[in-house]
Amino acid sequence: MKSIHSRGAASLCALLGATALVAVNALPAHAADTSLDATQSVQQGFTPVPDFSALVKKIMPAVVSVDVKLKVDNASDTDSDGDNDNQAQNGLPPGFPQIPGLPPGFPFGFGQPQQQQAVEAKGSGFIINSNGTIVTNNHVVKDAKTVTVTLSDGDNFPAKIIGTDPKTDLAVLKIEAGKPLPYVELGNSKDVEDGQWVIAMGNPFGLGNTVTTGIVSALGRDIGDGPYDRFIQTDAPINEGNSGGPLLNQQGQVIGVNTAILSPTGGSVGIGFAIPSDMIKRVVTQLIAHGKVTRGFLGVSAQMITPQMAQALKLPMSNPNNDGALIAAIAPNSPAAKAGLKPGDVITAVNGQQVKSPGDLASDIANVDPSAKADITYLRGGATQDVSVAVEEMPNNPDASFQQGGQNGGSSQQPASHSALGLTLAPLTPDLRNQLNLPQDATGVVIVDVKPNSLAGQAGLQQGDLLVGVGPTDVNSPDDAVAAINAAQKSGAGAVALRIVRQGQALFVGIAVNGGNNSDSDGN
Repeated sequence: MKSIHSRGAASLCALLGATALVAVNALPAHAADTSLDATQSVQQGFTPVPDFSALVKKIMPAVVSVDVKLKVDNASDTDSDGDNDNQAQNGLPPGFPQIPGLPPGFPFGFGQPQQQQAVEAKGSGFIINSNGTIVTNNHVVKDAKTVTVTLSDGDNFPAKIIGTDPKTDLAVLKIEAGKPLPYVELGNSKDVEDGQWVIAMGNPFGLGNTVTTGIVSALGRDIGDGPYDRFIQTDAPINEGNSGGPLLNQQGQVIGVNTAILSPTGGSVGIGFAIPSDMIKRVVTQLIAHGKVTRGFLGVSAQMITPQMAQALKLPMSNPNNDGALIAAIAPNSPAAKAGLKPGDVITAVNGQQVKSPGDLASDIANVDPSAKADITYLRGGATQDVSVAVEEMPNNPDASFQQGGQNGGSSQQPASHSALGLTLAPLTPDLRNQLNLPQDATGVVIVDVKPNSLAGQAGLQQGDLLVGVGPTDVNSPDDAVAAINAAQKSGAGAVALRIVRQGQALFVGIAVNGGNNSDSDGN
């Protein structure tokens, strides 16, 4: 079970102690007591706590324990100079003399080659087909040499890894039991609601056949674990060893795979995360059919929208942080480029499904079959537009697609500064390109200085950032950049949106300004 550690925990000891000290006179309840009638009327409005025993008896045979063995190579260390000439290599402990004519390490056996040690890890899984197909987490079986699956009745079988998908942390195993096996049904996670009862099953800490219950705490959680995070959060206790086990609804359908916890100690504190079943269906189907997952590729780099960027781009948004995905960069010759999308556009829907964040966009596009079309709704200049994009297959290294194209004849250009923002800009010379480790076809201008406490500094701009555009306008020289910034200030938007590239990552930075009065610049 992957855990995300956090600091700080509130203690209830004082509160509970004070409660224990309160003396209460116990009195019998009488039928004439009107408060009893009131209590009964309130209780009638609530659903009683359910009994899960029948469901557990039905589902438990389909939940399995996954035992993984890995081999760790105890290769000896090398000296600081890189040579294998230390005494450990000669089979002796440090400082022990080597006696000529005797075998290395005699008589202690230090010279014997160290054996590889078997390391065992445990997780959980569940059967989704009577033929022995099992779903678990990728991190449970990662780097496995052998995998063994143990059923609830104690029978165990060697398992074959059919396929894994690290981006969603899912894996599919297969066992040959020689008989039909009980299995569970995958439900629809889109129907899951906050507050509904859920049941987690698995093998926490290697303890088999463990059941815990709780409720759905939140939906669509992004915990920074992967590019397609849309976890179901639950307070059902989940611990190490629960990874890969099912999270079920009251109908016994799997609505998630238990995957991670947030904990200051490594144990459950009531914050667990499960991969939603709608994602599981698509990934597992492809892993079974092809051993790998094929995803759609649009060719955009997107980010959240800050209020400053919404102001600078004139976006009619009441809640910028939850109203779309801002395109920060377009990959050359990508489906997005061919469809006419541009940096500064805000994608608000894909195939009619609302896009609230870059994570929503990534998941929605990934779920589109390559060569199929995606109907995209976006905002440009405050106006809503629609375009149909022919999605392509995601390349093995999609980040490599985002290289700035075009020619930059900047070696003869002169530096320039924008005193209102506190920026000094320089042309992208071959020397600067090498220093910043930029591709040869990169274009833009380099931020070589940011004045302390300036508007640019307060917005987070840094020396070495590559400025590639102001709003939707590309810049190829310091003068172009200054002119574009001045034009953006004079537009009266109250903010300027700068497009930069930092360590290979394209992003917008919004800078609040005071209209067009401070748009002066001077050349250096």
